[in-house]
Amino acid sequence: MTILPLILGLLAAFAPLAIDMYLPALPAMAASLGSNSAGAQLTIASYFLGMALGQLAYGPLTDRLGRKPPLLFGVALFVVASLACALAQDMPQMIALRLLQALGGCAGMVVARAVVRDVAELRDPVRLMARLMLIMGVAPILAPSLGGLLAEALGWRAIFVALALFGGVALLLVVLALPETHPPARRLRQTPAEILAAYGALLADARFRRPALASSFGTASMFAYIAGSPSVFMEVHSIAPGQYGLLFGVNAVGIIAGSQLSGWLAQRWGREVLFGRVLVAMAVLALALVTLTLLDGPFSLLFAFLFCFISLLGLLFPLGTVLGLAHFPRMAGTASALMGTLQFALGGVAGVALGVWHDGTGLPMVAAMLGCVAAANWFWRR
Repeated sequence: MTILPLILGLLAAFAPLAIDMYLPALPAMAASLGSNSAGAQLTIASYFLGMALGQLAYGPLTDRLGRKPPLLFGVALFVVASLACALAQDMPQMIALRLLQALGGCAGMVVARAVVRDVAELRDPVRLMARLMLIMGVAPILAPSLGGLLAEALGWRAIFVALALFGGVALLLVVLALPETHPPARRLRQTPAEILAAYGALLADARFRRPALASSFGTASMFAYIAGSPSVFMEVHSIAPGQYGLLFGVNAVGIIAGSQLSGWLAQRWGREVLFGRVLVAMAVLALALVTLTLLDGPFSLLFAFLFCFISLLGLLFPLGTVLGLAHFPRMAGTASALMGTLQFALGGVAGVALGVWHDGTGLPMVAAMLGCVAAANWFWRR
């Protein structure tokens, strides 16, 4: 079981890798495909949409068939779609292929969260999620710099070839080393109507709804940062692509640091109390970011506030996942999928909103972050 956190971390890293690795190359990709920044942001939004839709299918499938068969299909689809992205000829084609890439990659996130719940009787789930976040957190640290180097040396298409290779390695590890944690005796045989009813029952249950919606809106604030930061950093504040990759990686270190504190702080204060305090702190920081942007404050202070905000997300993610899945052991796959769908659907909305409201300033990004965190606090306290 010692290799389990490594495999789960790699599976959960599909999303940050497929998003973060090509961020420094967005301007070059947009120019190559005859588009602009708004079009490039839609490739992020389409990926979020694919992650949202795909998880609705994978969750019930993993509860019915076990964790590994749907996962193998999804990872294989990710590999094929990544290679197709490397061959895209225009922006509409790239947007569609990114949707397909996400429909494959989202299987990893569903299974990673479900397996954490499967083994909760054997391992502290918050600590296991923290270890998973530690491994997964390496992706956004290395991905922008690696993507920038690949784009500079070989062109932006090489980034998608590298993603296909990563998917191939993950596929091999799943086949050879990932145990099946959902035995036949615990599997659910659900009809489509029963699946829809299960999703409805989860949303009606406050034990799932409150942490799921709160953490999903919190996650959407991060997606607003991901979609908006290339424009805000490189266009508004004239940060070079190489510097952008470095700064993005620094913020990713904050996520790792926060995730590693989550287990200790949860034992000290309790999971629910800690979760609520994190949401309040994020709201205060988001309000500070909006104020600073309106006052045209220095980039150094803006980045400092962003670092603190992103670090708190490292606390929010494992806590939200554990709180949302804790009471649903037989439906861990379905609950995990619904939580992931909410996260990426809201993230997709944030990405589309930034593309539509793009005005050449940093205000749309920080305003979206504030709105998401305000909604997260509201749903948590209902």
